[in-house]
Amino acid sequence: MSRILIVEDEDKLAHLQIDYLRNAGFDCHRLANGLDVVPWLKSNTVDLIVLDLMLPGRDGLELCRDIRRFSAVPVIMVTARIEEVDRLLGLELGADDYICKPFSFREMVARVKAVLRRLQPSATDKSGELLRLDAGSFRVYFGKLDVELTVVEFLLLQTMVQQPGRIFSRTQLMDLIYRDQRIVSDRTIDSHIKKLRKKLADLVPGRELIHAVYGAGYRYEHYREGDD
Repeated sequence: MSRILIVEDEDKLAHLQIDYLRNAGFDCHRLANGLDVVPWLKSNTVDLIVLDLMLPGRDGLELCRDIRRFSAVPVIMVTARIEEVDRLLGLELGADDYICKPFSFREMVARVKAVLRRLQPSATDKSGELLRLDAGSFRVYFGKLDVELTVVEFLLLQTMVQQPGRIFSRTQLMDLIYRDQRIVSDRTIDSHIKKLRKKLADLVPGRELIHAVYGAGYRYEHYREGDD
């Protein structure tokens, strides 16, 4: 059962969100104050966060930025402010989707399911082989083959595999990988990605799994039957 964190200060709205999500088979926890979110997340595990933009204590955009420094958990932001700048800023900070108030609770449930589906590890080749990551040994397996990665390479791959198709900027990757907030240049990330792509090319020949997106960053795409 997937666990959803609801961050919403309006009691009536929060209770309705929880009721609909629980009826859809999700486990839910609710926080009402922005100051409680980061400490709670560092001690608990969730599969997705539904995060209101306007909160007491700390606002949703600030929280999304801080969450992305230590977690790749998907975030759906809820806002009554429909200005384009808010949407863009939220996405740049790492939000995975948006819901604008007022919204349908069935739509909210559908969006939660859609985001979670994108996280399912379904990287298969034409024979049904899986790309498997072993966090204990920092090795990646494909069929009977495997390759050992450095810690940074493994964290980069793990971050992108969790959200296939999502474009990660170099800044987002730096924030997620180097959680001690050390100063790292874009070239450092590019160098790690280059080495990672070479190892994956040796493991899965002829299939590009990590794509460079000009001017934006990198994304991971599962290989599926019919892809060349």
